[in-house]
Amino acid sequence: MAELAQAADVYAPRTLPAWRSLLNWLLFFFQIFVQIVRGTPSLSQVLSYVGLRNTSFLSSTPQFMPLPIVELPESQEPPHQPPLTVSTLQIAAGRVPDANGEQRLTVVLDLDETLVCAYETSSLPNIVRTQATEAGLKWFELECTSSDKECEGKPKINYVTVFERPGLHEFLKELSEFANLVLFTAGLEGYARPLVDKIDVGNRFSLRLYRPSTISTEYREHVKDLLCISKDLSRMVIVDNNPFSFLLQPLNGIPCIPFSAGQPHDIQLLEVILPLLKHLSKQKDVRPVLYDRFHMPEWFQKHGIPASALTSGE
Repeated sequence: MAELAQAADVYAPRTLPAWRSLLNWLLFFFQIFVQIVRGTPSLSQVLSYVGLRNTSFLSSTPQFMPLPIVELPESQEPPHQPPLTVSTLQIAAGRVPDANGEQRLTVVLDLDETLVCAYETSSLPNIVRTQATEAGLKWFELECTSSDKECEGKPKINYVTVFERPGLHEFLKELSEFANLVLFTAGLEGYARPLVDKIDVGNRFSLRLYRPSTISTEYREHVKDLLCISKDLSRMVIVDNNPFSFLLQPLNGIPCIPFSAGQPHDIQLLEVILPLLKHLSKQKDVRPVLYDRFHMPEWFQKHGIPASALTSGE
């Protein structure tokens, strides 16, 4: 018995370190197992458990501790972050490129007899309104402020009936998908602003310009100088039923057929103007295409306006 007790005294100290070593290895493998359950450990994490805390030899870049994984309750959703878009990144700079990276086409639109036609309600024959309605032409009545004053000094209110050119809303919607829209009218703001509010419910016009923005020249009044919008005219076009409105930039103009209430089946917006604008949106410079199509400088010269009065911008 004494020998057995002595043997126990001899082997006990040796057995205890062995058990401790075994427990350490079991703990090590348990930690590795936990990491596998939570996510595959990186090489640096495995080495750190072995004891190699300084793993700078694995990479020349500093090693950072990963952020802890936050377990969200089922009823809680992670905060929503709106995605960055082209508009949020570049609209502040005033340039919104299209899908090809080019600056978007700017389309300047006239109002009266181009997008709509308007008549003073009191002087409009009922037969005109009736025939337009039967033909499917959309119209509405509008109350607008006149530049004239009443006897008491209050602004005079005029009532007008406005007919929309067929396809107007679809035209504006499709056009806004690839171009920046600018309204430029020689009409007074008291009349034009409530009218445009009515037809532009989607706020597709990025800029509205009224009669005070037009200029007078030696040959015509109420001329629309496109340079007041941008100095770069290579990607700008104006659509107007009155060609004299763009006599300063004849190479940027598209003359359109005037619209009236007697044209309920007009197809200009969707079948003539829109396809041309889509084609122009793919050009780096719209002016050569428009010159080949309309030859407006020669047209102006035939109407008594010399070439010296015509400019083309930059």
